[in-house]
Amino acid sequence: MSKSYCSLGLMSGTSADGVDASIIQSDGDTKYEVILDKYFKYSQNIYDSIHSLKEEINDSGDLKNLLKKIQPLEKEITLFHSHVINEISKETENNIELIGFHGQTIFHNAKEKISKQLGDGKLLSKLTKKTVIYNFRENDLKNGGQGAPLTPIFHKLLRKKFKMENVTFVNIGGIANITSIWNENDMSGTDIGPGMCLIDRWIRQKAKKTYDENGTIAKSGVVNKISLDKLIKNFHEKENSLAKGALQSFDTKYFDFSFVKNLSLEDGTATLTEFTAKIILSAIQKINRSNEKIILCGGGRKNNFLVEKLKKEDKRIQLVDDYGVDGDFIESQAFAYIAIRSYHRLPISFPKTTGIKKASTGGVIIKN
Repeated sequence: MSKSYCSLGLMSGTSADGVDASIIQSDGDTKYEVILDKYFKYSQNIYDSIHSLKEEINDSGDLKNLLKKIQPLEKEITLFHSHVINEISKETENNIELIGFHGQTIFHNAKEKISKQLGDGKLLSKLTKKTVIYNFRENDLKNGGQGAPLTPIFHKLLRKKFKMENVTFVNIGGIANITSIWNENDMSGTDIGPGMCLIDRWIRQKAKKTYDENGTIAKSGVVNKISLDKLIKNFHEKENSLAKGALQSFDTKYFDFSFVKNLSLEDGTATLTEFTAKIILSAIQKINRSNEKIILCGGGRKNNFLVEKLKKEDKRIQLVDDYGVDGDFIESQAFAYIAIRSYHRLPISFPKTTGIKKASTGGVIIKN
């Protein structure tokens, strides 16, 4: 049996509003206990800098062209994470042995084998005097994988915790991804399309807010069928260009945003919410196994209007919170768990989840 570790997972998603931090005790295999979850909000300056930078990055060349903006922001984000570690350490008597440091994604392109997360693992290890595991996606990309999603192995652990047979986890983050598990050894996963990224981007541009709380703006609008049809057609045309059955991963810039640009705030939000719901439902409906449970995770599960649309079409859908797990911290717990697996050199990506040729470990380990 592998040694059990006290591990801290740090996750900042596409919304880039702050850092989810989770301390767990786990052997990186079948044992898992949550010790503490806490959210740390970014300063307005960091939030604005991240989103401003992401708007400027359209291709991998921009990562070099914008280096003078990227480097100081990466340091600032790393310093923020060190503050998170110091603060959360004060709230537990447990000795944190490993840190799973995801960092802030600003660009992802599987074809070019590039996934850029802002976060200096070496600096974080030096500042905290802890063993840090980071850069989780690079090894998968180098070996032919999509670099995402990496959470299916943690979803498999949740399945065991929930004592389920057939289950599908739908994570509605900035990007939506799906994990299906139908027995102890069969697990598949892939990104399926936009989660909250289009809606959030629209809200930031049109309303000077960060997101559509509870989906109230979308609820007050009217879906523009012409724009919706164009969004769906454009998405499926790109999908059809892939090899049949190929797994995929997405950057938020993958989706064409122009089809709603002339709509009002309310109608644009309603249309993008309807589009997002249809993409998620389409992926769910491709799964046709008996006694299947569908569990929603990620920040998008808090958009009541979106979730109501999904539940109306598929009665099997439930929230992960219904099973006694705080859905806000699934990914931070996942990267605490993945850090332990990486430290043990256990696989974190698999042929049926990222398209990698064979199950493989990942992450760069910085020992202090």
